Amino acid sequence: MSTPVHRTSTRQSSASLLSARRREGSRTGSTSARSAERALLAMQSRAGNRAVTAAVQRARDTGGGGEAGSGTASAGAKKKDYRDRIAGLLDRFKKNLEPVDTFIKGFQTPTNAAFTQQATVAANEGLKHSAAASGTAAASGNLLTELPGTVVSGMDAYKNMKDARKHESGAKHHTANKKARTKGTDAVVSAISSGAYSAGIAKEATKIQKVAEAALASEVSGAASASAGAAKGARAVLRIGGAARKYKQVKGLGDPHTMHARSLARLGETRERAHWAAAEANVALGMYWAHEGPERLEAVSDAIDAIWNVMGEARDASENLRHAEKDVEKLSAAQEYAKKKQLTKIGKEAVGGAVGESTKAAAGVVTAVAAGTAGLASNPVGWGLAGAGAGLVLTVTLYKALRAATKRYEEVRHPDRWAPEGETPAEAESRKESLKHALKFWKKVSKGERQAMAREIYALAAGPGISGSDRTTAEMRESARALLVALKSGPAKHKLEPEAWAETLDDPARSAGWIQEIAEQLASG
Repeated sequence: MSTPVHRTSTRQSSASLLSARRREGSRTGSTSARSAERALLAMQSRAGNRAVTAAVQRARDTGGGGEAGSGTASAGAKKKDYRDRIAGLLDRFKKNLEPVDTFIKGFQTPTNAAFTQQATVAANEGLKHSAAASGTAAASGNLLTELPGTVVSGMDAYKNMKDARKHESGAKHHTANKKARTKGTDAVVSAISSGAYSAGIAKEATKIQKVAEAALASEVSGAASASAGAAKGARAVLRIGGAARKYKQVKGLGDPHTMHARSLARLGETRERAHWAAAEANVALGMYWAHEGPERLEAVSDAIDAIWNVMGEARDASENLRHAEKDVEKLSAAQEYAKKKQLTKIGKEAVGGAVGESTKAAAGVVTAVAAGTAGLASNPVGWGLAGAGAGLVLTVTLYKALRAATKRYEEVRHPDRWAPEGETPAEAESRKESLKHALKFWKKVSKGERQAMAREIYALAAGPGISGSDRTTAEMRESARALLVALKSGPAKHKLEPEAWAETLDDPARSAGWIQEIAEQLASG
């Protein structure tokens, strides 16, 4: 008979587990009197790290879904879209981290600065160490968000440069060329910010290690932060200037109601004459009916034909007038929308960029000067300016996030509101599903007011060969094209002669490119 095998239990006894827990509890109970403050900082760090980990997992899951179906693609197709897939994955990764980055910039970083100031005044080494650890985590989270943005902006700039060279002229060329410049600038600014965050990590690390170069690291970090803030502030000033010039040009076009008053009056006179002619033809028909004689039937037949013709002319004149009046209202609404978007852009860039980032740059200068002249002495001015700048930037960020969420909600909750004319809108989602869609911050709005307004402007400016634009008057078409020039979409920007530029507006194959171009120029940033 075989000898039975006796298995040894690998589970710990309940007594040993209990004793281990008691030993752990005794160690936890030996914290200092100021552990609450350090616990708050540690909790901030852990919360940021957990959020970053979750964001990484979401980006990885999203990217994995695209890779699952790529096995059926040919080797050439895989090679062609390889860069786009990487850029898309990095972009989703960055968007997943943006809420964490907003929390760090708007709350954790100013709080760390305040605790550092308190620790310096009170000479509390434990609190200073905890604040430095939390600051390291905060700067790491900022850097982790900024680096993918730098790479994505660089890749987008390169891709749009190739598209601009490919198209050479026209709406698609101008759209790609503008994006190439914008993304290139974003890549440079992001690279400067990444350097500033790296310097911030080094500064906090020297505090944790208590090395002698802590003052030098603080000076370098302050200078880097000042450079990043100055670059972002300068970019905001340039954007404000561009938006102000565009607003001035659109405003200079004048009120469409006033500009088209004469053309509407002419159409009204044409309608009145047509109605009078119809009335006279009707009177003539009555006279022919009353006339006795062999020519009666022939005269009545001619009168009926005349009434039919003049009634058609009267109907066409009325429709032309109604269509022109609607076009005037559409053009007026488009101009007001364009001016509102530019004013919004000026406000956002002024508060979050020109003022907010410049304030943070001033905080970096103060920090660098204080570190260079007084070592690690307390610096309430520096962290006060940093907190004020972070507050302004956070306000603008939250405003943008709320506006984007509202637009995403309306996009699926009320799809008929901005649906293209003649197109059957999608079925409206429930309130619960609409709220879920609104929270998908990584998705862009594709069927919103800006896209609808771009379609309206294109329909007014398009030539008679475009469906729905054949009834537009020549005066209205010229006014709409003047609006395109004011929006920086004119012949010079497209590198075309005026005649060739006008021909692109009468080409159905270029309609989609034109609508995208107008929507980009209407954007408020």
